[in-house]
Amino acid sequence: MEDAVASIRLHVNHHDPYEEWEKETRQEAWRAARQKHAQDRIQQREERSQAHAKAAQQLAAIHEEQLREVQMHLAAMNLQKKQEEEQLRSQWKERDRKLWERIDSVIKLEEEKARVKAEAERKKREEEERIRREAEEKKRQEEERKRKEEEEKRKQKEKEEEEKRQQAEAERARAERERAEEQERRTLGFTTAFEDWKRARDTLKAVKNGPMKIVKGDKTLKSIWSAGRRAITPKIGQLTNDAESILKISQQIVEIIRPLQPHPEPVYIALLSSLAKAILLQAETEVTAEKRSAIPLAQVTTNLLGALDGFADVFWAKLCQRAGGWPVPIVVPAKDADGAPFSPEARRKALGYRGEDESLAEYTSRVSGMMRVYFQILVTPVNQPLDPVVRLPRYWTFFSRMLKEPQLLDSSVAPQVLYTALDVGGLLAREVWGQQWVRLLALMYEGVTVGYHGQQGRLIGGKSPEGIAARVRVQLEIERIMSAF
Repeated sequence: MEDAVASIRLHVNHHDPYEEWEKETRQEAWRAARQKHAQDRIQQREERSQAHAKAAQQLAAIHEEQLREVQMHLAAMNLQKKQEEEQLRSQWKERDRKLWERIDSVIKLEEEKARVKAEAERKKREEEERIRREAEEKKRQEEERKRKEEEEKRKQKEKEEEEKRQQAEAERARAERERAEEQERRTLGFTTAFEDWKRARDTLKAVKNGPMKIVKGDKTLKSIWSAGRRAITPKIGQLTNDAESILKISQQIVEIIRPLQPHPEPVYIALLSSLAKAILLQAETEVTAEKRSAIPLAQVTTNLLGALDGFADVFWAKLCQRAGGWPVPIVVPAKDADGAPFSPEARRKALGYRGEDESLAEYTSRVSGMMRVYFQILVTPVNQPLDPVVRLPRYWTFFSRMLKEPQLLDSSVAPQVLYTALDVGGLLAREVWGQQWVRLLALMYEGVTVGYHGQQGRLIGGKSPEGIAARVRVQLEIERIMSAF
């Protein structure tokens, strides 16, 4: 027993290297196993943690996505709810609007009915009042018309009496002047204003009742006259202000009227009448628009007056026909040259008016155009004697006669014709007549600024706007002439 115990003790206290190695190996393996186990557990915990975190992230993402979907769904539901509410609100407003429209329409209908009724009553009252006023106005107008008619008759009678008195005075004064100047005129070969006017009227009637009547009554003569007339008119319209054109057209017109084979006498006179009319029509239109066009027209006319026998008489007659008494100048008498009384229409025509609707302004413009050509003819130099009615002395005669006739000076046409004459030949007249012309200008200047014939305030041209404007032009033209020397 003791041996066994001793053996055991010996065995226990014995250190065997192998056993020690084995023991250490087992312990090392145990420690390594425990360490590996601990590391595996740590790794597993980390993997589980990562897996849990990943799962949590995925879950959070799912929750977030679900939350977003829920929010979107809620937003869509809210939007739909708002749209439905808005639609319901709009429907309610539309229903409310229509309801009020119906209410308003009913109110307006009732108001309109009331207004129509009131308007009908008002119109009825106004119509009754209008009828009453019209009856009163008609009665008043009738009384006024009768009063005016009586007043107009009285004024017309007074006017006619005054015109007759003035005309009688003018004719008496003219007769006295003519008697006083008759001997001197006969000595110098001068004519009176009435003789010049009578010459124009007699020539006009002689041409109308003689050659023109013969030509128009004969087809052959009328054909020759028509062809010549058609050839003359465009020649006058082709005029330009150069010497070659003036001479050429003058010669062509002479060849038309006086060909190598002479026309019958009636045709010749009729063509002279047509030529004069073409010249005056050109003066009425072109010269009125452009006063410088009077120069070539006057030069051609002067050439023809020297080349065509009898043209001066016909031209003078046509000029007085279309311009009245202004070329003479003379107040057209109440009786024609043959002593027969003028009718109102015939006297208006003798005064130069074209038709019943020609205004005074149109008449003045037309007469001014023709007179500009006439004055230009008077101042155009010539190398042969011409009829006295188309020569320079008639320029002085025109002014002297004009300033002696109060009836002419009262007309608004007078200052326009005087201005035209001064514009054409005022400077030349100063050179020709010197101080005599200056005295005449002074007399005329007094007539447009102070009054003529010593009557202060009775100015040339009268009180019409046209007369006042033309009077200013006369004043300025006289000042221009006097300042040129």
